[in-house]
Amino acid sequence: MGVALGLARRCPPSRTAYSVGAVLVGADGRELASGYSRDTDDTVHAEESALARYAGGDLGKATLYSTLEPCSRRASRPVPCARLIIDAGVGRVVLAWREPALFVSEPSGVELLEAAGIEVVELPELAAAARAVNAHLVG
Repeated sequence: MGVALGLARRCPPSRTAYSVGAVLVGADGRELASGYSRDTDDTVHAEESALARYAGGDLGKATLYSTLEPCSRRASRPVPCARLIIDAGVGRVVLAWREPALFVSEPSGVELLEAAGIEVVELPELAAAARAVNAHLVG
């Protein structure tokens, strides 16, 4: 999660989107891919970016670390990150901070992932660090 937090700090600030970092890690603990919000264009999300960079293969034993709960809905793209993670077959997601209801009234990325059989682990002890990267939005 430390790598993901470092990536989140690289995000260009936006008044309409969170700064998020994501790292995809294989079962052997090696980094497979990573990304951060707005790293390739103004609307790309961190999880989307990391998954797009992955070269392919079975992700059933992989873990995606994200500093923020993967989105369940979005305005900028047709497919939210929770659905991208499910479709990619990622077996486990670890997050630092649940998405506050700033842009989405009822975030439910965790529920979508769990309903698809993905293990979700929250690290509330790191929520303050993820929130600090987004002080421009949430203070």
